[in-house]
Amino acid sequence: VQLQASGGGLVQPGGSLRLSCVAFGSDRVIKLGWYRQAPGEQRELVATITRFGGVTYADSVKGRFTISTNNALNTVYLQMNRLQPEDTAVYYCNVKDSREYWGKGTQVTVSS
Repeated sequence: VQLQASGGGLVQPGGSLRLSCVAFGSDRVIKLGWYRQAPGEQRELVATITRFGGVTYADSVKGRFTISTNNALNTVYLQMNRLQPEDTAVYYCNVKDSREYWGKGTQVTVSS
């Protein structure tokens, strides 16, 4: 399975970004998700969504971020609104079928 993420960039505080990640080569996805890692910090969960639509969010992003997928379960999105400087990190998409796969990461920088 190969993951291709896009949508990162530089945005001002209060702005929005939408991340996308396409998973090539899996037809038995169980869960998709986004994680992030800030400089000097451990990688942390941002949001996940299961093939049945169950979602989980980190407390720090609840009410601001929305995770979703397409019907084929091969693309996962992360709509990020009201971005804050503490959201600055490299964002990684994650896919689980019988194994676990990670994308290369996309940089999100929130700064004025």
